[in-house]
Amino acid sequence: MTKQIETASRDISFASHGDCCVGTLYRPSSADSSQKLPVIIMAHGFCAQRDFQLPAFAERFAAEGFACFVFDYRNFGDSSGTPRHWVNPRRHQQDWRKALAFVRSLPDIDADRVILWGTSYSGGHVLQIASERPKILAAIAQVPFVSGLDLLKTSSIGFSLQLTAAGLRDIAGSLFGHPHYIPAVGHPGELAAMNTPECWDGWHAIMPEGTMWENKVLARAFLTLPYFNPLFVVEKIAVPALVIAGMHDTITPWHLAKKAAGKIPKGVFKSLDTNHFGPYTGQYFEQNIAAQIEFLKYILAR
Repeated sequence: MTKQIETASRDISFASHGDCCVGTLYRPSSADSSQKLPVIIMAHGFCAQRDFQLPAFAERFAAEGFACFVFDYRNFGDSSGTPRHWVNPRRHQQDWRKALAFVRSLPDIDADRVILWGTSYSGGHVLQIASERPKILAAIAQVPFVSGLDLLKTSSIGFSLQLTAAGLRDIAGSLFGHPHYIPAVGHPGELAAMNTPECWDGWHAIMPEGTMWENKVLARAFLTLPYFNPLFVVEKIAVPALVIAGMHDTITPWHLAKKAAGKIPKGVFKSLDTNHFGPYTGQYFEQNIAAQIEFLKYILAR
């Protein structure tokens, strides 16, 4: 049963490589302002914004006594940076490192009790950062992207060539101020970053009403995908890590998430009988959040 604890939130920002990343800090409203709370740092996946269902997670975590800082990457949401909708693992991880340093500097945060939380593409970022930041407390990776190489292997040659051509067109066009975009989400058979049968309805189920988000992503993102492979470094993660996967996920396959969890020395793996978007809403959200809260309680009790 959900705890009926009111939460308070405020928007704050931090600098990252010449731009400004905007985030929202959640706290239990009953917590004393001088009380240093454990904190969960959160960011979204491939090209989503922090308001795409992440507040539901943050509010539930805050109800359990955690502070939560949910932020947008550069070039997304409320954060600055151009061109917009630029997905790049190196840039995203730069923002993660800056967010980690920023949150640790906040006066009402316990810098020794920091948990990293990521979903989908950012699930991979969290595992990557956790492998190089042994002083965090734990990590949670939800339906994580762990292997660009495996994704490339499962894509058709024709689709891969289309994405590569679009990426090269974007790189060439950017030299003259004309970046090239393709849809972020589409229907099967369409040229889009996510186009499996679950994608269109699943994406719109987490997209808030009235959002200013646009259905596009810089095509150069697909030139970096094969080189983003957190699976290669997860064995270096020294802290407990919870990996949650959907058994019918057509975007970040279940078996790869399970493989990653098995390589983490203190890894914990949880399966849900759903697809990639199921863990964000409804009954699977409830199963998902219950498992995450159980893990967090275990972490704090250690």
